Formats: sequence, structure tokens, C-alpha cells
Amino acid sequence: MLDLLARIHFSEEALRIGIKLLVALLILLVGLWLAARVANLVQRAMHRAEVDATLVSFLRNLIYGVLIAVLVVSALITAGVPSAPLVAALGASGLALGLALQGSLSNLAWGVLLIVFRPFRAGDFIHAGGVEGTVETVNLMYTQLVLPDNREAIVPNAKIGADAIINANRRGTRRFELTIPIGMQDDIAKAMAQIENLFGADPRILKEPPPTVVTGHVGEGAVNLIVRGWTRCEDLWGVQTDLLRAIKETFAKENIRIAVPQRQMTLVQAEGAKAG
Repeated sequence: MLDLLARIHFSEEALRIGIKLLVALLILLVGLWLAARVANLVQRAMHRAEVDATLVSFLRNLIYGVLIAVLVVSALITAGVPSAPLVAALGASGLALGLALQGSLSNLAWGVLLIVFRPFRAGDFIHAGGVEGTVETVNLMYTQLVLPDNREAIVPNAKIGADAIINANRRGTRRFELTIPIGMQDDIAKAMAQIENLFGADPRILKEPPPTVVTGHVGEGAVNLIVRGWTRCEDLWGVQTDLLRAIKETFAKENIRIAVPQRQMTLVQAEGAKAG
């Protein structure tokens, strides 16, 4: 009789465990399908909202991963695994993983912020993280820059986010400035008029805001003329070098001297050396 009761109790317990396992498996299978559908639905919504492709992929995978983690925990609890030890183990694992990947998570967080707020885009010339160059790509972990001498720099996003970001292309135009020293005896008004004529000869120099030439300070036998003008970002270096050459050639024709620093040396001979 006792043996029969034990068998009945074992059968009922096995049936109960089997039902729990079957329900947990059903939750897992249906949950996997639903998690994929929800992640894909969010992905399509972000594409319609024209969110950056890199961020879309990351957020889609993040949502899918979170849903799978919740699904696995729910399935294990349904199967009869005690919830308190399970949650504690997951929390400890998450903490250990977070500490181990602290630097990577910082880069990841800044990568998301850079992609969302867009302080710069591919093709912009920036100074950030102690590096100056043209942005080639921006991903979730690092930003790739091409330096002016064609070297490549891989800068972690956390380093960029922790520093000031100077974007030379964001406004579309830039101001250039040249300092032209002329001789003290030269005609300042004539020199300024010649430079103003050169402004109109170069279509790359914008009319608005208007270019200017003003008198700077006087020093070391020269009067410094400050030349300022605006141009498109891509024309900046060419305009500066061409305008400087044009000023030099024009001044040579008009007999206006570009002053250079001069030093006068006086030799004094000591009396003892002279007598010897």
C-alpha cells in the first residue's frame, strides 16, 4: 500500500515537473518569436524616423538582448528554479561584467551620444581628444580621423566626449587672417588700397561679411596690417596662400616694402685688448 502511494506521489510530482518544463519551453519558444518581432518593429520605426544606421543596429540588438534575458529568467522561474538566487546571480554577473568592461562601456555610451547629438559628421575637420583631422567614420566605440598628412587616427569616443570639440566645417564658412608688416616709411593708405583691390580679384573671398584690412600695432621698424576675410571652408588654405602671394607681388610692383625684423650689432673693444 505504501509502495503504491509512493508511486502515485512520484507520478504526480513527475507530471507536475513535466508540465512546468513544458510551459517554460512554450514560454521560451513563443518569447523568442515575440522578441524578434518587437526588435524588428522598433528597427523599422527608427528607420522611418531616419535615425543613424549605426545607432539603429545597436538599439535593435540591445532591445533584443534585454528581451531575451527577461525571457530566460521568466522561463527558469516557471520551470521551478528559485527566483531569489537566480536574480542575485544575474546581478553579480552584471556587476562583474560592468566593472570588467568599464572603459568599453564608457566608449559605448559616448558613441551613442555622439551619434544622437551629431556634434560632427563624416567629412568635417575637427579638433577633439587632442587630435586634429578629418572625420572618416563614427561608430559606437571609436571615431576614425584622417590627419592632414594622411595618417589615420583611431580615437576612443570617451576621450572625444571628455574634451572640447572644435568643428571647423559646421558653419560652412571660416575667417582667415594675415599679418602683413610694411616699412615705417611706406604709404599705409596706398598699401591698404592695394590689398582691398585684391579682395575683389578673388571670387573665393566672400563679399558678406565684407573683408577688411586694418592697421595693427607698430613694432621693430614695421607697421603691421591685419587682413581678414571670409571664405568657404574648403577654400580656406588656398585663399590664404594665393592672397599672400598676390600681396607680395603687388607690393613689389608698387615699391611697397614688406618689412622683416632687423638687428643692429655693435662691437665694443675693451681698452686692455686695444692696448695689447
